[in-house]
Amino acid sequence: MEIQKLTKTFRKFTAVDSLDLTIYKGEIYGLLGPNGSGKTTIIKMLTGLLQPTAGTTKLFGHTLPCKSIMNDVGYMPQDTAIYIDNTVHENLFFFGSIYGISKQRLEKREREMLQFVDLQNWRDSLVSTLSGGMKHRVSLACALIHEPKLVFLDEPTGGIDPELRATFWEYFGSMVKKGITVIITTHYMDEANRCSRVGLLRQGKLIADGRPSDLKNNTRTNSLEDTFLALAGRKKP
Repeated sequence: MEIQKLTKTFRKFTAVDSLDLTIYKGEIYGLLGPNGSGKTTIIKMLTGLLQPTAGTTKLFGHTLPCKSIMNDVGYMPQDTAIYIDNTVHENLFFFGSIYGISKQRLEKREREMLQFVDLQNWRDSLVSTLSGGMKHRVSLACALIHEPKLVFLDEPTGGIDPELRATFWEYFGSMVKKGITVIITTHYMDEANRCSRVGLLRQGKLIADGRPSDLKNNTRTNSLEDTFLALAGRKKP
């Protein structure tokens, strides 16, 4: 993925300011920054949900927007976007059918996803009866049901217990070994350290990009939180 001068303004407010970024196949790229730094806006532009004010993005050699490649993309929004009046099973089959998955393959993928998010016992439960964390897990399963080549995950582990969070990251690791690219936003610094590379965002600008270890070494800091504060010119309270 090649992003050049990607910009989004809302009247006089610049949410994303001339973003230049290259993300490579088979890596986990983390977008880090405080609320309002532009993380979700970037993902919405890259998934075609929001029209950029300026700039271009190339994905799989095609300039976005390009409908022909969207079957290769998965997206899990920060706000759960599933049908709460349907069952977990119905949601998985609905999203799988959108991507034209055969019934036989979809049944196999459903079993795999239910095991992955630990919801086998809730397959036939209405989503409306599930807790917030469980709904989040259904949303993640729906985003991955069609085995996309590129996945956007906006806060995928929010509301998830630490043990399941670790399981999710093991699965993300197995995805990149298959050449799948994962672009993720997270507030958890331990998760950020597991990314191949991270981009630090502040007020819509990319202030640093690189491997977590390199960013910490370059700023002589011990944590990505301290790295961000150092690059932003702020002192830790």
